[in-house]
Amino acid sequence: MQHKNKTVVKSMELLNLFLTNERLSLQEMAELSKIPKTSVHRMIGSLEEMGFLTKDEEGKYSLGLLFLQFGQLVAERLDIRQVALPVMTRLRDEIGEAVNLIVRDGHEAIYIEKVDTNQPVRVYTAIGRRAPMYAGACPRILLAFLPDFEQDKYLNEVELKPIGSGTITDPDRLRTVLSESRKTGYSVSHSELHNSTSAVGAPIFNHQGQVVAGLSIVGPEARFQEDRLPVLIKKVQGAANEISHKLGWTGLKESLAADLAQN
Repeated sequence: MQHKNKTVVKSMELLNLFLTNERLSLQEMAELSKIPKTSVHRMIGSLEEMGFLTKDEEGKYSLGLLFLQFGQLVAERLDIRQVALPVMTRLRDEIGEAVNLIVRDGHEAIYIEKVDTNQPVRVYTAIGRRAPMYAGACPRILLAFLPDFEQDKYLNEVELKPIGSGTITDPDRLRTVLSESRKTGYSVSHSELHNSTSAVGAPIFNHQGQVVAGLSIVGPEARFQEDRLPVLIKKVQGAANEISHKLGWTGLKESLAADLAQN
């Protein structure tokens, strides 16, 4: 990792600009990336030639169709998405709220599938969005079910920064919440990633009893009051367990808890 190719790294910095910008000119890329304009010109020429970028009639660049090909391959190879999507759709239809699927990527959670609600007031989450694992019901359920040594390592390395008004930034409180989530098999959050939003998350296990993803129901906080939470918790746990069983999980929670504590 210490011998990264500088040109490749800078090219990736340019491509990352398109995560939040649909079209950019050469000048805009140079200004946003702080990379000299001559270097940007050289790199985008190569990126365009290889199909990573495409230029329109106005001289502005956007991501090339090559990403669509790669993205489709990645999507097809993430079997969990194919298994989970029908269950997610049914869950959305039953409870009328958006449903998200996430997986771990290093110190973060990444959203890999979603099913939006038809409600006029909703919480929109983009596929590919990232979130720290300590914040939000679904990311935190991944952290809760990490083996103890991995969880401790994460908590010692990551700074708990406030994102929403309800983000947990106290390490002791976070550890308590994580412990409770591991016992109950679910997590609830209010205004942790976005103010006035709530979520209920549950873990998805593979055939080895390892947590490989998280499933969540998300919506405006007003629709996640105490009287409705038990139903939402039951629904998301049931859906997560169904997906887990389709992945070969046997449902041995007791042995799983013991394994986590020993690892």
